[in-house]
Amino acid sequence: MEDIILNALKRIREPTTGRDIVSLGMVRGLQNQGGVISLKITLQSPPQAEHRQMEQEIQQTLERIPGIKEVQLHMSTEAGSTTKTRPGNRLESVKEIVAVASGKGGVGKSTVAVNLAVALSQAGFKVGLLDADIYGPSVPTLMGLKNTPPLVDQNKKKIIPLEKYGIKTISIGYLMREEDAAIWRGPMVGRMLQQFVEDVDWGDLDFLLMDFPPGTGDAQLSLSQIVPISGSVIVTTPQDVALADVIRGVAMFQKVQVPTIGVVENMSFFNCPHCHERSEIFGHGGGKRKAEEMKVPFLGEIPLQEDTRVGSDEGKPIVASQPEAAISKVFKSIAENMVKELKAINEKRPAVNL
Repeated sequence: MEDIILNALKRIREPTTGRDIVSLGMVRGLQNQGGVISLKITLQSPPQAEHRQMEQEIQQTLERIPGIKEVQLHMSTEAGSTTKTRPGNRLESVKEIVAVASGKGGVGKSTVAVNLAVALSQAGFKVGLLDADIYGPSVPTLMGLKNTPPLVDQNKKKIIPLEKYGIKTISIGYLMREEDAAIWRGPMVGRMLQQFVEDVDWGDLDFLLMDFPPGTGDAQLSLSQIVPISGSVIVTTPQDVALADVIRGVAMFQKVQVPTIGVVENMSFFNCPHCHERSEIFGHGGGKRKAEEMKVPFLGEIPLQEDTRVGSDEGKPIVASQPEAAISKVFKSIAENMVKELKAINEKRPAVNL
């Protein structure tokens, strides 16, 4: 019956974003007791006339399903904020939530996210890393935490994130065997991501980096609705096929009112360790040009380097294993630029009276 109900509710659109209410994670506490259905719809903004129309549509949709005798529907708006500008936060002790995203896979987004997290930690910030790529989790490998399940604090009823290099992390990869395939439908993905937000004991953090899945699908939009994201960092490579997806990535975050902190160009060039010649294998400078075209900041360019790949495979991020290396200084510079641009974004946000 739950699947039937969720499939029916997927036809109902949230009026602000135009996305279905199931993929956005708005449906909570769904229960069926002898045909009496109870559920909660959590709004991300104060109720408007459009939301009241949506409530009626939900009620009527469920009442038409055979076997349902009564519908007990409760709609509410989540309160609370980590900053003066973003109400509705479920992570009250986290100051800034940053999405590290890419319009397509294969651009090294997770490697960038992990090394930025290490760079922020080395700069003295309290940092968490949420691996939101349910279908292809990379954080367990990159952090050297494969086959290490997290524990549960029985008193708090919270999952204790695994910690390494001064970073608190959670990933679906900690909860399943490496050879298992994650074959999950959209609503299941949304609920798991919601659990990573609500049921993990993150504690006090200055930054929570969220390693987004590649692309611009329902999982990305669900995450944007589950938590108030401070801003996004878009990772790309120089070639045109990747740059085209930068536009879609920025547009997706604009649609859910998440500002773009900046663009990072990964695999920007290759310096041969033998002949010391520079090769621009995928082209060069495209990320910066695209950022300028879209009027968003360019945070920096990262060279293609074997040490980075080796460190990633061995679970030793280059910034952690070789903090004084030239490429580590590049990651640290990008982290500094990210903090600076995020500060500028926050200063421009209007205050919200709570």
